[in-house]
Amino acid sequence: MQRRKFIGLTLGGAVVATGGIAYWLSDRKNLLRADLARGIEGVETLQPDEREILFLASLAPSGHNTQPWLVEIVEPYHWIVGNDRRKWLPAVDPLQRETLLSLGAFLQNLEYAAHASGHECRWTLLAATNQDERVMDVRLVKAAAPDAVNVESMKLRRTVRAGFLNDPLRKEDVANLVGAEKEFIHHLPAAGREAAFINEQTIEANRLQIYRDPAQQELADWIRFSSADARKYRDGLTTGSLEIEGMAGWAVRNFYVKASVLKKDFRERGLEQVRREVSASAGWLIITSRDGSVATLLDTGRRMQRLFLKVRARGIALHPMSQILEEPSTKQALPAAIRLGEHIQFILRAGYLSSYPPPVSLRRPASWFVRKLPQ
Repeated sequence: MQRRKFIGLTLGGAVVATGGIAYWLSDRKNLLRADLARGIEGVETLQPDEREILFLASLAPSGHNTQPWLVEIVEPYHWIVGNDRRKWLPAVDPLQRETLLSLGAFLQNLEYAAHASGHECRWTLLAATNQDERVMDVRLVKAAAPDAVNVESMKLRRTVRAGFLNDPLRKEDVANLVGAEKEFIHHLPAAGREAAFINEQTIEANRLQIYRDPAQQELADWIRFSSADARKYRDGLTTGSLEIEGMAGWAVRNFYVKASVLKKDFRERGLEQVRREVSASAGWLIITSRDGSVATLLDTGRRMQRLFLKVRARGIALHPMSQILEEPSTKQALPAAIRLGEHIQFILRAGYLSSYPPPVSLRRPASWFVRKLPQ
């Protein structure tokens, strides 16, 4: 799911002496979600509440922020949610397990948004495999009254990478986050043996992945180095979502390209950043499932999103770090080491923040992922 490494960068030789005019003409500012209008061009025929529901659904997290969802409009308030193969990550997610989890998060947001607008969702599962394009049929029917859904929690949800405190999670916060899902959501405190193992293996899995060229090239393909590319695609990883700020962010936007990601110094800095990240947290939240079927993966993605929507109110950040599950050697050793069974679906670094930053990751307009079925 949504990650990735904050890539600590020193300016080194990238920054050359530039005149004042050159600097002011350069790419000076991180492009953030708030900088872009949502827009309704191309979906004017949708009702306003339909557009709002789809916008809120699209705020779900996804690996590398690929946003792998399609929505086919069958008729008003009747849609088919699909799996966009152009957004797959074959180097790190060859079986599209993480893609299905992301689609589950999208469905959870969609349901919450529908409830807030006074609708109930009638679901029919269509997909039999992780690769099927048509995943879920959903009909929105009027409910007696809107549910009390906190829509702002969807708008404000974000992945945070830096600034975690080492304070243990309070018992009341853990109880709130786990709720009635003790079978599936597990808290591993930082002081425990299991958390130490995950720290160590997260570093190892990242080392394997960073030096595996197909995975690193895939990462490069989804980094939007310049604001122009970020504005063009409105997905992927930007300097803002990677939390590369100040002059380091300026250097990346103006001097870095895809080939930079494959260089030794970029890889080394990425691995060093992972070491810093795992050294700061309250521990880990692990989400498991009963099996790996399509229906279960979608339900597990929904479970993760429900958890994600709780944490901000308690000042807790989550950082999905799935690399252990993406590298065969580290994945194989994990179940026995943490004794949570074989179907581990999410590994989330958790910790309190002194202050919570606003959401920054970009989102594609609904017209980019909505299409109308031919009559």
